[in-house]
Amino acid sequence: MSVDICPFCNLPAELILFENSLTFAVLDKFPASPGHLLVIPFRHVASYWELHEDEVRAVNDLLKQCKLYVDEKFSPHGYNIGVNVGKPAGQTVMHVHVHLIPRYKGDVEDPVGGVRNTIPGKGNYLS
Repeated sequence: MSVDICPFCNLPAELILFENSLTFAVLDKFPASPGHLLVIPFRHVASYWELHEDEVRAVNDLLKQCKLYVDEKFSPHGYNIGVNVGKPAGQTVMHVHVHLIPRYKGDVEDPVGGVRNTIPGKGNYLS
């Protein structure tokens, strides 16, 4: 995906909630739950593994800032943090972005296994 057509490279400034020198955060356009945010590096690269160490630190710093915001505004009971890398992992926008997904008691029937539930039947490994 070229920078010209990348939806993250051309976002209007008024959609940006937070930013630091290397990353910015926006509300997810198709949220999995109330308060679902994306933390996105300004530099256009497809994979998390292509990020420089300073970009990884900047992503983590902004995730912490976003968590405080979501805590205050939405009062979730937990979080999932996720990155899809590659089409087989479900990546649909080829500009790396980190999902901060607030979780709420009762939002799914059985949350055991958390992110393991991305593969059906692999979530609850305890039973």
